[in-house]
Amino acid sequence: MTRVLVSGGTGYVGRFIVEHLLANGYKVTVGGRSAPAPDAFSRPVSFVSLLLDPNFDQIEVFDNIYYFVHAAFDHLPGKYRGGEGGDPQGFQTKNLDGTVRLFEAAKDAGVRRTCFFSSRAAYGTQPPGMLLTEDMHCRPDTLYGSVKLQAERALLSLCGHGFVTASLRVTGVYGATRPGQPHKWQSLFDDYLAGRPIPPRAGTEVHGDDVASALRLMLETDSVRISGETFNVSDMLIDNRALLAPLKNRTCCPHPLPDPAKTTGYNIMDTGKIGALGWKAGGQERLVQTARDHTSLLNGTG
Repeated sequence: MTRVLVSGGTGYVGRFIVEHLLANGYKVTVGGRSAPAPDAFSRPVSFVSLLLDPNFDQIEVFDNIYYFVHAAFDHLPGKYRGGEGGDPQGFQTKNLDGTVRLFEAAKDAGVRRTCFFSSRAAYGTQPPGMLLTEDMHCRPDTLYGSVKLQAERALLSLCGHGFVTASLRVTGVYGATRPGQPHKWQSLFDDYLAGRPIPPRAGTEVHGDDVASALRLMLETDSVRISGETFNVSDMLIDNRALLAPLKNRTCCPHPLPDPAKTTGYNIMDTGKIGALGWKAGGQERLVQTARDHTSLLNGTG
């Protein structure tokens, strides 16, 4: 079995990654601040203590590791943009300097491939309607986006013979994780059922399993096709009205749905580059089915 170290493996996105790799025959080590519960995953995983701290030499965590997947990120709960709170310097030190130190340790330890989870936020504000492509000029307008972009560039600078690197710019991950845990749209569903005002908002969504399959491509595709590259990972553009419609129908909730969001001028992420490697997202069918599944659980039916 090929051993993979996944930092942040107990996080929302990290769980999808770990479960997908386990299901596809990988031996997974989870790196983080604390060990996962014994039943956290469907199959056994190893654990190593791993910190986002540039002052620590953590090269030993990469012993016998073939692939490193870096999904860990330190931020205020529930916030990425604005996740620095009142400590922007600490946010940058952990998430940029600490990340770069891990990349360097992975290379020095002989790790063959490293994949970094970046974000749509690296693009920043672009002209309305412009398609977001990996080769365009990025203009991050948040500290979160700036840190992600700088980490991408730091990893690229380390790329070379024997050390394959790739970054995935991901946005709007949805899907169920562990039974009983709140899903991404839980607060939106709760607000609607309680009659609280719901703003008309649209965003791009991609299922966590589709993100995980994109990650596996980075580990299994010929290195010539992915090394030193960045790939967009995105799927459907959908608004709050469409997300809440199955809930309204299932529960017969009397509250009106929010108005349709204006999507004219929205910047769609182009996924043609990773699509050329064979990646395909679940699309409308998967998103609608997931929304219905969450609605069934909320209503005690299924």
